[in-house]
Amino acid sequence: MTMTIRHFLQFTDFSAEEHAWVFKRAGEIKRKFKKYEKYHPLADRTLAMIFEKASTRTRVSFEAGMYQLGGSVVHLTTGDSQLGRSEPIEDSAKVISRMVDMVMIRTFGQDKIERFAEHSRVPVINGLTNEFHPCQILADIFTYIEHRGSIQGKVVAWVGDGNNMANTWLQAAELLGFTVHVSTPTGYEVDQDIAGIRSRDSYKVFRDPMEACRGADLVTTDVWTSMGFEAENEARRKAFAEWCVDTEMMKVAKPDALFMHCLPAHRGEEVEADVIDGPQSVVWDEAENRMHVQKALMEFLLLGKVDD
Repeated sequence: MTMTIRHFLQFTDFSAEEHAWVFKRAGEIKRKFKKYEKYHPLADRTLAMIFEKASTRTRVSFEAGMYQLGGSVVHLTTGDSQLGRSEPIEDSAKVISRMVDMVMIRTFGQDKIERFAEHSRVPVINGLTNEFHPCQILADIFTYIEHRGSIQGKVVAWVGDGNNMANTWLQAAELLGFTVHVSTPTGYEVDQDIAGIRSRDSYKVFRDPMEACRGADLVTTDVWTSMGFEAENEARRKAFAEWCVDTEMMKVAKPDALFMHCLPAHRGEEVEADVIDGPQSVVWDEAENRMHVQKALMEFLLLGKVDD
């Protein structure tokens, strides 16, 4: 029986039920990892990782995760691949996907990964684009579930840039039934059209970041200057000065609110050291969980619903 090729290019590529399955499997796969139980469902499978944007967590989490599942990894960067340079993306996709079982791409425009997937014979995973970061939101929601249970009906406060993380949080909220309170400086708002959100029911916009955090179950942020926007760094530092997540913001959130950050973090800029290093922060669990949810994701894309 041949399986339909599935890709994970943005959060909405999976249904709510499929996300629930991935979260369930991530928990089971993580338990095996913690018990040093060998689990090799992807033996003899190969993952190609293509990086046009540099990475620490994405590379380590995918590479270590694939090895732990019994598979192999081919690592490509802009310097040693032809993606989008002298060879058309479509041609690269046709060639690479004949040699490996799955491809993860971390690049700039979402259009690149969409074009690659269109011509790929194997599943393609979005490791990050300018528009979306679905693997990170998978990890964040899984981390919330681990610590607090279901995220349905909860409030997530997004403080900072209306970037790829914010776009993906909006997608997740609409799909999984929670609300995002968004607070960004003027000129850095989320774009509902880019996120592909049908209505404003699942998110609310606040000018004051303190009000966005009020009553939140989870407060989260990201660096003020995402990769590829470094030329705007000084202007952003001025524009974002009031959007540093501090202890006062955490105090107006719910008493058991969690703090998350996808890392790397700049203490004293987008978050105070007392918050990211404080008792409500779960950033290290969140970082580790990238590996576990991505293992569940890769298993699902290649094998479907496995219940061992």
